[in-house]
Amino acid sequence: MTAGSRIPFFPPDLFEDDRTVLLDLLLELGMSPEQRFILGKHTRRFEQLLQESLGAADVVACSSGTSALDLALTAVGVGPGDEVVVPAFGCAPLAASVVQLGAAPVFADIHPHTMVADPVEVERRITARTKAVMPAHVFSVMADMPAFAEMARRHRVRLIEDSAVAQGAVLDGTPAGLWGEAGVFSFVQVKSFGMPGEGGVVVTRDAGIGQRVRMLRNHGQDGSRRFLHHVIGRNSRFDEIQAAFQVHRFGGLPDRLERRAAVAAYYTERFAPLAERGIVPPPAGKDGRCHYVYTVLADRRQALTEHLRERGIDCHAYYPLPLPLQPAFAVFAAPGDRWPHAERAGRRALSLPVHHRLSDADVEYIADAVCAFAGT
Repeated sequence: MTAGSRIPFFPPDLFEDDRTVLLDLLLELGMSPEQRFILGKHTRRFEQLLQESLGAADVVACSSGTSALDLALTAVGVGPGDEVVVPAFGCAPLAASVVQLGAAPVFADIHPHTMVADPVEVERRITARTKAVMPAHVFSVMADMPAFAEMARRHRVRLIEDSAVAQGAVLDGTPAGLWGEAGVFSFVQVKSFGMPGEGGVVVTRDAGIGQRVRMLRNHGQDGSRRFLHHVIGRNSRFDEIQAAFQVHRFGGLPDRLERRAAVAAYYTERFAPLAERGIVPPPAGKDGRCHYVYTVLADRRQALTEHLRERGIDCHAYYPLPLPLQPAFAVFAAPGDRWPHAERAGRRALSLPVHHRLSDADVEYIADAVCAFAGT
């Protein structure tokens, strides 16, 4: 690093290499005689690329990852009077998508190290009203989907996989997004396949769910005939310019994911000895790993944050307040209920830069700074 420079948490030049392509696509589609800006041939091609790469029955592009959760839950019949068990630690849409359908989120505690939903805690929250369970992959780790799949079969509940941050991750040979009846990806710019705007997809191994999601995203129309509405739907349609841009960038995704994984592996190797000094890295290994962000558990998080920022390293503390303690969702929490691991993660989790535009020197500098804070 040069004096006065900073290492950004997310790169401001994320799309610099593709600037000319993006501008050309904007002009091409903007001036096209078709004037087709949503759900056209580029969206279909993008969906096809993802479907083929995953081996999914269907992939349906929609307006955001949040909307994808709503569409998936609606497609499996979640509605008023139902309960959906979700992690207590995570992003607001986990609970909000349930509430907006008239159902109630039921919050389960997380694993203290991986910070994903604990299957034992989730199963403890299942009742006669439970319609679905919705584990989420968080930071660098996929949830224990084999356990959740077996649990869903045994209790006869639906399984929706919040895989928004986990595109490209694979667990036991099955890609993220295909463990449940439906999964989701998000393409907001900070995700591993981010784009310059909002967007998401529902992925599924059930063609029937895919067909229903297609209708729901476009005002209940099935595409065979305009202005014929089979169900009450939404406006959750995908942008053609963004679809064309993602098709262009799709071939480079494996290399970008590989770079993120290499950065994460280097961090984990460097930080493994720090656990006894109050800085705990994610578990080592490749199976079930995703590298949307790289997150450590730090006993003195604020002090570490200040230490890093003084050295020009941007970092970020996600989810400092668990969902059931948020004013918006507290009404769904039973009086006196607690989620000790989620609460502790909210106090300790600190995410470091892991994006593919980091140089080797940047990565080493960040690791050196963390180790120096720990006194090694």
